[in-house]
Amino acid sequence: MSTYYKPNRKPDWNYGGPKWRLSRSKIDLFVSCQRCFYLDNKLGVARPPGYPFNLNSAVDALLKKEFDTHRNGKTPHPLMTQYGVDAVPFAHAELNTWRENFKGVECKHAATGFTVSGAVDDVWVNPKGELIVVDYKATSKDEKIETLDKDWHEGYKRQMEVYQWLLRQRGFKVSDTGYFVYANASRDEVAFDGKLEFEVTLISYTGSADWVEGTLQKLKECLDSGEIPPANAECDYCTYREAAGTALARPASPARFPAARPESILAKRSKALNKKDEKEQTKLF
Repeated sequence: MSTYYKPNRKPDWNYGGPKWRLSRSKIDLFVSCQRCFYLDNKLGVARPPGYPFNLNSAVDALLKKEFDTHRNGKTPHPLMTQYGVDAVPFAHAELNTWRENFKGVECKHAATGFTVSGAVDDVWVNPKGELIVVDYKATSKDEKIETLDKDWHEGYKRQMEVYQWLLRQRGFKVSDTGYFVYANASRDEVAFDGKLEFEVTLISYTGSADWVEGTLQKLKECLDSGEIPPANAECDYCTYREAAGTALARPASPARFPAARPESILAKRSKALNKKDEKEQTKLF
């Protein structure tokens, strides 16, 4: 069995088990594909995960250290000053927990009974006392990154909106406007020289978490149902499962060519080597 991907999760971690909780990423999975969500959370068979992006994680860790320096000094980061954001990094006793994967900002959702959580990258605060959700992103693109207009950016926006919703559930006053700190590695340098040069931009986004409550209700209905949701035509995982299932159910067709016997393979190889020797000898004489 693969040491990286372990299907068939223990029941304790599935919906209804004592260790199950609803993370921000699981909410996004439900929005993307209800079938994959059900297989993961109800039946315990998750999608194979992607390998971790260690360079992105390094950028994330360094940005946190950088903003923490200004958090401790109660001063704005130069990027905030550059973009005219009147705020400072927010200091809170639970900030490290809020940032930690598998913990994060956590609340008990009364209407569904779910424990909902999500790990933020950073939180700032403005003079009005409103918290500002901040997310770090790292990539390498030829163009300067100043907008969120790609298809996959919709997931980024939902991510921020869930964080805003979570902090409001904890009783905080939260600004609708959040920010993405985007680090874009340059490929235009003369040489690598053991370092990457990044252009860092700040992109504002005004979110609306109005969709979250309704989505949680639908999500609970899905989990409480005994029916597996239909395959999603827009989901690559569903498409693969359907295609693989069809292929495996099809009767095996006979091989176009009969399998060669080991003796015949050896005979052919011996004959080929003899011809090669003859050619080499012709060259010598």
